[in-house]
Amino acid sequence: MLKGIVAALAMGLALPVVAESDTAKDVKDNAANVSDSAKDALHTDSGAEKTKRHAKRKVRNAKKDARHTKNDVKKDVKNATDNK
Repeated sequence: MLKGIVAALAMGLALPVVAESDTAKDVKDNAANVSDSAKDALHTDSGAEKTKRHAKRKVRNAKKDARHTKNDVKKDVKNATDNK
C-alpha cells in the first residue's frame, strides 16, 4: 500500500512537467490546420477522409476557443480580486 501511495505521489508531481502549455497546444493545432488546408487545396482525398478531417478541425478550433475563454475568465477574476 505504501508503494502505491508513493507511486501516486510521484505521478502527481511529475504530471505538471509533462503537461503541454496552452501556447504549445495552439501551435500544434495551427500546424494541423495548415496541413489540413493544404490537403483541401490539393483536392486529392475522398469525401470520407475530408469529412473526418473537417470534423477534427472543428473540434480543435472549439478546444482552442475554450482554452482562450478559460484564460480570459481567469484574467478577469484575477483582476477583479486584485482590485479589491
